[in-house]
Amino acid sequence: MRRSSLLALLALLAAGLTALPAHARDLTFGGASITGVYYQVAQHGCRLLEQHKPEYNCVGRPTQGSVFNINALSQGSIDFGVAQSDRAWQAINGQAEWERRGAFEGLRSLFAMHPETVMLVVRADSDIHAVEDIKGHTINVGNPGSGQRRNAMDVLEIYGIDPRSDIRARNLQQYEASRALVDGQVDGFFYTVGNPSAAIEEPANTVDIRMIPLDSDAIRAFVDERPYYVMTRIPAGTYPGVDEDIGTYAVTATVVTHADMDEAVAYDLTAAVFEQIDDLRNAHAAFRHLEPEAMMEGVSVDLHPGALRYYEEQGWR
Repeated sequence: MRRSSLLALLALLAAGLTALPAHARDLTFGGASITGVYYQVAQHGCRLLEQHKPEYNCVGRPTQGSVFNINALSQGSIDFGVAQSDRAWQAINGQAEWERRGAFEGLRSLFAMHPETVMLVVRADSDIHAVEDIKGHTINVGNPGSGQRRNAMDVLEIYGIDPRSDIRARNLQQYEASRALVDGQVDGFFYTVGNPSAAIEEPANTVDIRMIPLDSDAIRAFVDERPYYVMTRIPAGTYPGVDEDIGTYAVTATVVTHADMDEAVAYDLTAAVFEQIDDLRNAHAAFRHLEPEAMMEGVSVDLHPGALRYYEEQGWR
């Protein structure tokens, strides 16, 4: 009896172990600040992967953002990450932060997410209706070393505006700039961010704002020369008082990995996202307008073979 009971117990245990999901791999997905959209990309990317293939155990982690994620991938500290398309391009080409560190030639893309648009936001009671109209006004161009400051300086150069003599340039961080717009201390600010952004919503709920299009022939030529930029539009109604589409350009938030990532794993994450695209669109306001075509076009470094295989199977490449 004891032998029969023991055999029966072992059989039950074996059956139970077989029924447990065997994790093919534990994965870490780097985002950025927990209050930002990059963290949402990491969280929902992991969730969709586990829904698609329950054998994975994927964890989205808060990080310091694009540069951190790219460097962590190069060191094998994370498996996937989110990075701005310009930062990804700079890393693989050994520019900016990677000029001294050395190019990360093994960086690979899976797909792009939301665009991070370059914006010029002004008070509606100002007489600024085009970029050229900011001359003589107080405009925040962003704090030194920030991405938005570099974008602002590019726009000023394109339009032939000298920030030292043609405008009263402020160097505020964005939370300060948003408050300064409400208080009338600045007439407008440049900002580069995914939409919708609380840094624009909050002042727009207090004062009337106007968003200036950045969509001239000169802007388009500038974008065409740089593989990490795309033209895009901020849909009407994204912000209070902005009732028409606003043309501008953007970097894209790109999901990246390293060249040594297993092809099957990269394939599974790509498939999970595209085959549950409606779920992803409903997960966050910044994902609402995601379209597969734009998600493939927005990458600035070579695709990982796993992602490429999925696109080829769909007839998209």
